[in-house]
Amino acid sequence: MKTFSSFRRMVREVPPIVAALMILSVVGMNLLANKSIDTGLSWLALDCGILFSWLAYLSMDILTHCCGPRVSSAMSVMALLLNLFMVLIFFIASRIPGVWGESFVEGSEGVINTALDRTFGGTWYILLGSSIAFLASAFINSFLNYGIGKFFKKELNFGEFAVRSYVSTFVAQFADNMIFALLVSKVFFGWSLLQCFTCALTGAVLELVFEVVFSPVGYRISKRMMRDRINAAIAETGEKA
Repeated sequence: MKTFSSFRRMVREVPPIVAALMILSVVGMNLLANKSIDTGLSWLALDCGILFSWLAYLSMDILTHCCGPRVSSAMSVMALLLNLFMVLIFFIASRIPGVWGESFVEGSEGVINTALDRTFGGTWYILLGSSIAFLASAFINSFLNYGIGKFFKKELNFGEFAVRSYVSTFVAQFADNMIFALLVSKVFFGWSLLQCFTCALTGAVLELVFEVVFSPVGYRISKRMMRDRINAAIAETGEKA
């Protein structure tokens, strides 16, 4: 009960907009991961989940800067649990008799409808692999970001935010991709270790590019959040006095 109470307290510290973006990104990246990207390169394997994954890690970086790694990790766990809840709803929807609107193609209705059901219904080993990979990488990202911050001054500036975010995001994204590749792609699809490593590395590089592009926005949000927390603390101290 004490641990659960501490978990709830940490989650309540997260600003609603950051929490919403993080949960949305986790749900979105797992759903869009069902569609691969045709890169034209045999050694580069990517999926559309990359369009959302950067947002999840940027949210973690913001929370680590403003609230600490424990709060960021707690929010990651919450986002994962809510994603599993959404997966359950999608699975139930895929088992309900009916026809998807996009399946009305003459002669192919049954095939398309089944494919859509399986897309939203998910596959157990993909869900398990992605959940383990995300949880491990979330802890890596949050605590690595915090650890790097120990080498900087207390005052937050963009240079510090960028270094902490870029390094932690690249390492965590590589870990996420590598763990998933080893647990799922190698075991169930017969990937070689070289393919797993190449996919993890190239995916981490491209996801880092998104982080670099949107880090100025993350920095502004972090500054505003820290200012609001300081003002709230001052106001609370004044009321108690």
